Amino acid sequence: MIELHDPRAQPGVAVQPYELGIDLAGGADVVIGLLANGFPDSVAFLDQVETSLADALPGARFRRWNKGNASAVVSDEMLGEIVAECRAVVAAYGH
Repeated sequence: MIELHDPRAQPGVAVQPYELGIDLAGGADVVIGLLANGFPDSVAFLDQVETSLADALPGARFRRWNKGNASAVVSDEMLGEIVAECRAVVAAYGH
């Protein structure tokens, strides 16, 4: 007889649903930020993300930022621009 063991443990804390979100299908005024972190290919990856999102959300517009250095945090100035101009942001890295 073969006995299988499931190695996954039961969660130690209660599962909480992720409630932060935005309705992006709501119109042409949706601006989505794309933030590259400076790793190689992070910009190329976001090119593909933008293409896919543009197909799914034809009215959306996109703004781009690049930290330029993966080990640095986003500057206060850049963060202020992102918050002021975007309703959603995709942050990405590449390798």
